[in-house]
Amino acid sequence: MIEYIKQRKRFNLLVKSTQISIFIIFLLLWQFLVDKNIINPFIFSSPVKIINTIINLYKNNNLFNHIWVTFYEVVISFILGTLIGILIASIMWSNKFIARVLEPYLTIINSLPKVALGPIIIIWFGSGMKSIIIMALLISTVITIMNVYEAFISIDEIKIKLLKSFKASKLFIYIKLILPGSIDTILSTIIINISMSLVGVIMGEFLVSKEGIGYLIMYGSQVFNLNLVITGIFLLSILSVILYYIVIILKKRLTKN
Repeated sequence: MIEYIKQRKRFNLLVKSTQISIFIIFLLLWQFLVDKNIINPFIFSSPVKIINTIINLYKNNNLFNHIWVTFYEVVISFILGTLIGILIASIMWSNKFIARVLEPYLTIINSLPKVALGPIIIIWFGSGMKSIIIMALLISTVITIMNVYEAFISIDEIKIKLLKSFKASKLFIYIKLILPGSIDTILSTIIINISMSLVGVIMGEFLVSKEGIGYLIMYGSQVFNLNLVITGIFLLSILSVILYYIVIILKKRLTKN
């Protein structure tokens, strides 16, 4: 057992070191190709230019403000999307009539390109943070509902009938069987939800925002400042990794408990 644990630790260390090495090699190769003029530095930027752009944003007191705005919008969208999604999925499980009525509408909303709804959302909710959060909710909530509801109805019917034979109420069955039996799917959906919330927020910032990482990318493309565009993408990648690992840590703690 001890030897197995050591092997797992060595394997995990090897994976992490390889991932970091690939990233470092990529940056070094990118900078080398730019320095040798093998690729156009104006179009492709470079790691050094990205660092300089980040420093300039910091000096202008814009860096952390843009990161914070996007982070705040993602967290709000993520929490609301997860809670609303689980709530609606629970209602659908408890009432088959509601489930049958909502299923086609959920499919339609999920298949609609959310960017097409952007102008309507802006008109309805205004050109501010509210519209961005609504845009993100349209993406994350529907996916949460569909995944969690599918997990709920996949619970073994024999177990449900057994509890009903002992006169168990629907609420008791839900709390003691349905939720615990679906916890793995719910946690996996939460991991997906954080990325979907981020996608929705960036889409919203492209359309309406005056601050945030999405705004930096859109503004950079409008003024043809590709250094700013790629810097925005770089910051977005770092933020997505941080959010992903936060959710993974929460998942591990919840499963331990």
